[in-house]
Amino acid sequence: EASGLLGEISRLSAILADIKLLMSVIKSELQSIKGEFQSPRRSIFDREAEALSKEDLIAEEEVLVTISHMGYVKRVQLSNYRAQRRGGKGKMAVVAKNEDFVQDAFVASTHAYLLTFTNLGKVYWVKVHELPDGTTSSRGRPIVNLVQLSEGEQVCAILPVRRFPEAEDVQYVITCTKNGKVKKTDLIAYKNPRSVGLIACGIEENDELIGVKITDGKNDVLLSTKNGMAIRFPESEARSLGRQAVGVRGIKLKGQDKVVSMEVLHNDATVLTVTKNGYGKRTAIEEYRRQARGGMGLITIKVDERNGPVVAAMQVRDDDEIMIVTNLGKLIRMGADSISTYGRNTKGLRLISIDKDEGESVRSLVYIKDDGSEEVA
Repeated sequence: EASGLLGEISRLSAILADIKLLMSVIKSELQSIKGEFQSPRRSIFDREAEALSKEDLIAEEEVLVTISHMGYVKRVQLSNYRAQRRGGKGKMAVVAKNEDFVQDAFVASTHAYLLTFTNLGKVYWVKVHELPDGTTSSRGRPIVNLVQLSEGEQVCAILPVRRFPEAEDVQYVITCTKNGKVKKTDLIAYKNPRSVGLIACGIEENDELIGVKITDGKNDVLLSTKNGMAIRFPESEARSLGRQAVGVRGIKLKGQDKVVSMEVLHNDATVLTVTKNGYGKRTAIEEYRRQARGGMGLITIKVDERNGPVVAAMQVRDDDEIMIVTNLGKLIRMGADSISTYGRNTKGLRLISIDKDEGESVRSLVYIKDDGSEEVA
């Protein structure tokens, strides 16, 4: 050991005594370090850097957001859904519980917003990264636990927004109430969130919000009512108003009639109408001619003792799937192409059998969002 130490002392003394030898050793060591750590520097020195927010520390990535019929929401890493061959069994998107099922699913950035609208005309912000990070088999968390709702307030629509558009790329939020009031507001008006929410639209007494869509201002709107009427008008007839405005008349209602749904139309779809007693039909969009906003509209389905009032209407394509849910918890899932197409002024056919003696009736019509898996519970 002593001999080894004396040899090392002699070597180091020789290096310190010869500047050229010292520089050679330093160069050799630096080259070795350079070879070991070749990746570029990730940190920077910036005197003008702003304070970091919580969001800055969260990696931006695409995730699958699922919302169930009973209001449970979660986000799942896209890597959990591996690609499969056509005709495969698919993968469960959420575990079935109490007849719950996926009502909406979409891919969104972890830095995106979910604009959550309520029946009282308010809107709340939820960041996608604030959603519970679940698995393909977990149920998620009730959306009502993520926003501060007041008594009697219920979520009626959830819209994903990746970014708020610039002035040259205008987008609108169009709303509709059960009394037929429609309003169009620039999406940018919803840019500044508040924990207690913002007023999305003014709500008059005995009225409530029933539909919200994001549009580019160039489409047609279809309003459908409980008594089987519908009106189609260009959304350009509803000028842009502020958030707190009540809006303008979309359809003139007779008696106790109420609006049950609002759709922003696409030319390659049909209108599916479902009534309280389980009857319904599809009708070609071309049969709904354009009219001036505020009129009484056209008959979309015959409402009588057999059919009962209209519960909901939505546009569907042949490859879509829908779910009909009754007030007793019974449900039926079917492909849109299995429902026959009829003219407007007809009754339609039975879509689900209900037990009138037990007071059963159709409660809702739900569009089953395609989330890339076939076995969705």
